[in-house]
Amino acid sequence: MNSEALPLILLSAGGTGGHMTPAQALARDLGRRGFRVELATDARGRKYAHMFGDIAVHVLPSGTAGAGLMGKIKGVFSLVLGIMKAFALVRRLKPAVVVGFGGYPSVPAVFAAQRLGMPTLIHEQNAIIGKANHFLAGRAARIAISMPSITGLDEIDRARIVETGNPVRPEISELFMEPYPVPQAEGKLRILIMGGSLGARVFSDVLPEAFAALPADYRARLDLVQQCRAEFIDTVRAQYEKAGIKAELHEFVQDVAGELKKAHLVIARSGASTVAEITAAGRPAIFCSLSLSQGSAAKNERRCGGRCGWGLGDDRVRISPETLRARVETFLQNPKVLFKSAEAARSCGKPDAARKLGNVVTQLASGWKDDDSEDDGEKG
Repeated sequence: MNSEALPLILLSAGGTGGHMTPAQALARDLGRRGFRVELATDARGRKYAHMFGDIAVHVLPSGTAGAGLMGKIKGVFSLVLGIMKAFALVRRLKPAVVVGFGGYPSVPAVFAAQRLGMPTLIHEQNAIIGKANHFLAGRAARIAISMPSITGLDEIDRARIVETGNPVRPEISELFMEPYPVPQAEGKLRILIMGGSLGARVFSDVLPEAFAALPADYRARLDLVQQCRAEFIDTVRAQYEKAGIKAELHEFVQDVAGELKKAHLVIARSGASTVAEITAAGRPAIFCSLSLSQGSAAKNERRCGGRCGWGLGDDRVRISPETLRARVETFLQNPKVLFKSAEAARSCGKPDAARKLGNVVTQLASGWKDDDSEDDGEKG
């Protein structure tokens, strides 16, 4: 079949890896179904374009507000310009469905499609709906959510909710069926530390101090892989070497799935995509929240199926190295705690989220009604 005859799905995402990762997972699912897929993103999202392979990428201005009055004026101007360009793009492409993944960079293409009468789907990762998705929700044909409940959404829009989960990359969803590698008594404790797309400064500040406070025989058992900002790598490496701790430091963790597979414990920011990946892989985690929505995401997952993780606190305030040291010491002494937590994490992981979201897109692209199509997820 000529690929040009296949339905086109336009994905609209940008800004951060947290928005681009679920878009990438959906793009792979839709590609396997035979859809053509193209991506509308912003200048920041362009650096993630390689994640999508050889699909066409369209860069549109977005309205991210800068600091001060002038920054806000520039943000509004950029958003208006992005919407104008999006109208031209959507008219030319004539997509069957436009899917937005939240954040201001997703607004232009979704907004244009809605005004042109094309079906749109928005996906919300967090337990609290973001401003961009709230703005677009009223005209969206479906509102896909990642968690069992969501706050901030208007009551009139709730009838169009479908719970799909937050899509994760196939190589991570495949870990769902992999057994947890139980730490051996007196053996190594492998810890993967991820701090968002650029690495969390709080981890560079707190973790070396916390791990160095462990007894020498416990420090010798640690095997760390840590994402760390480039400007902190030399300092953090020197701290670990002085403490006799084995550690690999990277500005970016290239093979997240491979590192998750080996990890006994993950320490990470509690962003929605990170939480989705950790639970889909079935790994226990210590979560550190940056925002209210991140805190809600981690809290929701800790409730699901038991204690699948532990909250470390809010990195807008000083996190206690003593608390972290005590936690890790407990794991070294009693690996059963980690095993039980891993199984709890797996019980609330959603490795099939990309498939469920792909089902919703297929329904919209096919023009099916709710009463003549198969279930596309769990209705809210």
